Amino acid sequence: MTFPNLMSFVRIILSPVFLFLFLRGDDYGHKYLRILSVIVFFIAVLTDWYDGWHARKFKSVTKTGVFLDPFADKVLTTFAFALFYSLGIMPLWMFVIIALRDLLVTLLRSYDEYNGKTMKTSFISKLKTFFQMTYIFVVLFLLVLPSFGYTDTLKISDFLYDSPVNYIVMLSVTALTFYTGLIYFFERKFENFK
Repeated sequence: MTFPNLMSFVRIILSPVFLFLFLRGDDYGHKYLRILSVIVFFIAVLTDWYDGWHARKFKSVTKTGVFLDPFADKVLTTFAFALFYSLGIMPLWMFVIIALRDLLVTLLRSYDEYNGKTMKTSFISKLKTFFQMTYIFVVLFLLVLPSFGYTDTLKISDFLYDSPVNYIVMLSVTALTFYTGLIYFFERKFENFK
């Protein structure tokens, strides 16, 4: 197993650890678990950057890695969005669209890999991942602010639960995720007809 692929596996393993730590970290004695969970998430994101850099620099790009790297990204973001849904920040229908899109794309990629076909991750899919990660980091930052002693939690709550700005951003992330799934599906169909 190559080092970049190992980093992708680490990212997959860290995803449920992040979710578990955050959910255990309430304001009644476990607030530092929330901080630790965000650190775990950040480490997982760093593995994504590092495995890509390592694979390119040392020319260790493999077929397995081409599939595994974006799959690990999807696992990590799905666990983050599951957290947001469980906290009541994200509506169920948005979470379902994102999770189903990622599951279907992963299954299609696996099928294509099994049949010896590899489709590289498109620029718009990378952009989608960037926007998802940026949004996740902003929300996680707001959620852990009280753990650092920030007392005006009402402002945070208003933004996360009642702000039209937050809803529009979530809607945009969901729409972009859905759109990239459609693009992948049609590009794949087009490839099959060549």
